Amino acid sequence: MAEPSSVSPENAWVESSFSDNGLDPDDEDSDYQQETYKETYKDRRRRAHTQAEQKRRDAIKKGYDDLQAIVPTCQHQDFSLGSQKLSKAIVLQKTIDYIQFLHKEKKKQEEEVTTLRKDVMALKIMKINYEQIVKAHQDNPNEGKNQVSDQVKFNVFQGIMDSLFQSFNASISVTSFQELSACVFSWIEEHCKPQTLRDIVIGVLQQLKSQLY
Repeated sequence: MAEPSSVSPENAWVESSFSDNGLDPDDEDSDYQQETYKETYKDRRRRAHTQAEQKRRDAIKKGYDDLQAIVPTCQHQDFSLGSQKLSKAIVLQKTIDYIQFLHKEKKKQEEEVTTLRKDVMALKIMKINYEQIVKAHQDNPNEGKNQVSDQVKFNVFQGIMDSLFQSFNASISVTSFQELSACVFSWIEEHCKPQTLRDIVIGVLQQLKSQLY
């Protein structure tokens, strides 16, 4: 004897309808879940793209803010702009101008260092020469003694110094230490050349000779 079916007439009709139409309730649930997954994946991609774009903008903004804080000319308020914030174009232009200024200052300092090195070398050479003169005098203290009086020596020295002081006084500016330093070296190069000093000494000796004889 067959057992009565446990399926209700309504369920039997629904199953029959899906079977007739070739549809399966489990397939519909699967399609819905797949569609939900696709939307969720798109949302994640969109959110990740938005976050990446925001990070990029924040990094650019921080870079401009750092430039504005570091570059001195960006900190000086432009009265033509009023209280407006500096635009990115102005920040970049001021940064370029400041970098060019630093390059010029660096080149200028390098030239000054080169000049100072030459001056130091010249002073070292002068020091060596004077040490040799002093040593030669110490080795022969009696050489030339009593041949020329101290007064004549002083007159020669005074004549040389007077001539040098005249050119020194006409060429040197003492308004600042920097100008004094620059002028001194220029004066030495121009008025203390061996030939110039030789002419000065000869002129002083000729003048003393005419006075003594």
